[in-house]
Amino acid sequence: QVQLVESGGGLVQPGGSLRLSCAVSGFRSPVYFSYYAIGWFRQAPGKEREGVSCISSSGGNKQYADSVKVRFTISRDNHENKVYLQMNLLKPEDAGAYYCAVADRAVADLTSRQYSTWGQGTQVTVSS
Repeated sequence: QVQLVESGGGLVQPGGSLRLSCAVSGFRSPVYFSYYAIGWFRQAPGKEREGVSCISSSGGNKQYADSVKVRFTISRDNHENKVYLQMNLLKPEDAGAYYCAVADRAVADLTSRQYSTWGQGTQVTVSS
């Protein structure tokens, strides 16, 4: 059973940075991790979940929501089975629960129905 565990969330002041990590385990073979795109999504209280960024299986294709372009960077390590989200210049509107998810394909976009397995989330709070 594939499992995803997010970490790295916390409280940060506006303008600060956080690096989120997503550790993926449970594939029948660890190499299968490199077959699938991974996405980051977030949900603020009272708002719908939104796609933040995603990365293709090889890491060669990356997509970002307009609201985070330039400020956020997604990356993956297919040897460690991890995906990262570097978040810089954080704004109060970036706050929320951040989730990583495994897509059912090698190249995905930020449409949530393309993602089959989700983590439990890590909380990001941006406040002075």
